[in-house]
Amino acid sequence: QVQLVESGGGLVQAGDSLRLSCAASGLTFSNYVMGWFRQAPGKEREFVAAINRSGGNTYYADFVKGRFTISRDSAKKTVYLRMNSLKPEDTAVYYCAARYLPFSNDLDIQVSSYNYWGQGTQVTVPS
Repeated sequence: QVQLVESGGGLVQAGDSLRLSCAASGLTFSNYVMGWFRQAPGKEREFVAAINRSGGNTYYADFVKGRFTISRDSAKKTVYLRMNSLKPEDTAVYYCAARYLPFSNDLDIQVSSYNYWGQGTQVTVPS
């Protein structure tokens, strides 16, 4: 079955960096757009970043532009989220997701469009 396993979260200070990883299995990685989303306590899950199948196109939420970078490694079937200059408002559970889109170079930012989700990894940036 399909599994997405996130890792790399933790407790860091404001201004620090983290790199999240999401290892995929049970799917043909090249057929999927990959995305990162996050959910803070009491808030809805929100889009953070997405990368298309080839890795040639990325898109970011405004609140992370210039600070976060999404990338993917097809050989390792892994997607990454490099997070720099972390802020207290970045505190959330971060989820990796896969969206089946085999014949397109598009990407997707809608939570409801994604087919598979990881279990999440906590990122905490104290104020």
